[in-house]
Amino acid sequence: MRFRNLILTVAVAAALAGCTNETLDSVNLSSVKNKTEYQLSGKMVSKMRELGMQKTSPILLRIFKEEGTLEVWKANTANRFQLLKSYKICAWSGKLGPKVKEGDRQAPEGFYPLYPRQLNPNSSYYLAINTGYPNTYDKANGRTGTHLMIHGACSSSGCYSMTDEQIIEIFALARDAFKGGQESVQLQAFPFRMTAENMARHRDNPNIDFWKMLKVGYDQFEVTKRPPAVNVCERKYVFNQQSEGQFNATAQCPPMSTPPALQMAMASYDTDFRRDYEKALKKYQGMVWYEPTEAERKAVVADQRKGRELAYAPTGSSLDAGKLLKVSELEKKIAEQKEAEEAKQAALIQKEALEKAAREGKGLPVPQANPLERSVEQAAVQPEPASKSLWGLFSRNEPNASPVAPTAASPAPLAPPQPAANGQQEVPPAQDKPQVAAAPAANAQAQAAEQPAVDQAPIDQPKKRPFWKIWGN
Repeated sequence: MRFRNLILTVAVAAALAGCTNETLDSVNLSSVKNKTEYQLSGKMVSKMRELGMQKTSPILLRIFKEEGTLEVWKANTANRFQLLKSYKICAWSGKLGPKVKEGDRQAPEGFYPLYPRQLNPNSSYYLAINTGYPNTYDKANGRTGTHLMIHGACSSSGCYSMTDEQIIEIFALARDAFKGGQESVQLQAFPFRMTAENMARHRDNPNIDFWKMLKVGYDQFEVTKRPPAVNVCERKYVFNQQSEGQFNATAQCPPMSTPPALQMAMASYDTDFRRDYEKALKKYQGMVWYEPTEAERKAVVADQRKGRELAYAPTGSSLDAGKLLKVSELEKKIAEQKEAEEAKQAALIQKEALEKAAREGKGLPVPQANPLERSVEQAAVQPEPASKSLWGLFSRNEPNASPVAPTAASPAPLAPPQPAANGQQEVPPAQDKPQVAAAPAANAQAQAAEQPAVDQAPIDQPKKRPFWKIWGN
């Protein structure tokens, strides 16, 4: 029994040792009296001392969309930055790629300086740090947008949203760094970790050229562990460039050069990258990475919303929702998405039209009649045949054809009925077709004028045979 208890104790200790700082340092917001003056936990301060960091030393923020991660790096006594803590981003909207215009729901990508004035203690989302979008590069390229934040509440429409427990700690780290004299905190926002494999996996993305430009700054930080000096000229980023001229965002870049020490360090790094990139290309040959939509990312983490308020809207990681596909499979999927989006837009337009009609007091739109007159063809009305008499129902010679229209010729006189051999009057046989005398076409009108107004002369009807005599001889 003692041995079993010892095993359980070791297992619990190992589990606790594997927990992240985020779990151990979870903030109890109910005990926070002043969120803007919140003091970092004792465990966080102890970790800083272990890493050779002062509480007020400079920090740097790095964001990776695809991994859904926000990292806080802090300078040690050698003025090199080390990773202090990594946070799981609760929500970011849109897809991989930079923000281009107001309302596109994209979260920014690039290098952004954060100043003390950008800390917002009165945010509607608990606490917030304004990213400063659009920066110099964004403005030079005509990109628009406002109020792009890192904030709490876990709900995003173009921002990077954290939980309230996360943002209060990030806010405190930035506040203490500014108190220590840091003029601006560098925010590096990337679509993903810019490793050789990730760059090869996203090689067909339309933003790849923009990402290659950001990768220069990413690589230099990876090598030096110091925030790169960022400038903009010719509407592009340049990093750690020495120049005696002035940098103008939209003008031609001045003569510039890379410091020799940095150039040597980057040469070895670039050689390793090219080797790994060629290896990754072979791995992904014939395959394309499908970048998931925001809705697809949300579906992966839908269970996280259970038991929480409606505003809590985690969006999940692109790595969890995305996948590698064959080129043909990706083209089919994109076509299906396009068709669904067009149908959605058509339904939205129809809905807006109906709502507008309702607001203006109009009824629902009714299709208008065709203004062009159509010729109406009247069908010839066939006269109904006269009812047959009882004796006529059994007449063998009763014609079945429709009555023939009367003609202008006079009917031939009928012979008077002759008495039969048995002394009874014989019924004359019905004529199948009246005989009409042919007339030349030139005399048709004259003959018609000479005819009486009556269509046909009256015919004496023969006496009907008694019912009991119908079958007699």
